[in-house]
Amino acid sequence: MNLVFKALSDPTRRQILQLLRKKPMNAGELAEHFPIAKSTLSAHFAILREADLIEASKSGTVITYMLKVSVLEEALLAFAETVGIGLPSLLKTAPIPLKKATGKAR
Repeated sequence: MNLVFKALSDPTRRQILQLLRKKPMNAGELAEHFPIAKSTLSAHFAILREADLIEASKSGTVITYMLKVSVLEEALLAFAETVGIGLPSLLKTAPIPLKKATGKAR
C-alpha cells in the first residue's frame, strides 16, 4: 500500500492515471500531455509500474501502458479499513469478502 500512495503523491503520476483511465496509451501519446523530458516521464512510469498501478506491453519499439484499476481499488479499500472508514452500516451486517491483491508483497 505504501508504494501505491507514494505513486499517487505526485500530480504528474495522477494525471497519467487519469489519461490511462480513458484508454491504453503508448509512451509517445502520454508524453504529448506533459511539458517534461521523456526521461523524467519514464521515471514516473517506473514508479507507477513498481506500485502495480499500470502495466506495460511492448510491441517493437512502442510501449503501451494500461491502468490496473483493481490494484488501485484494493489499495483504497485497504486504506479506508485502516482509518476506520467502512461500508455503510446496512452492508456491515452481511460482510462482503474482499479479494486480496494478487501482486507481490512489497
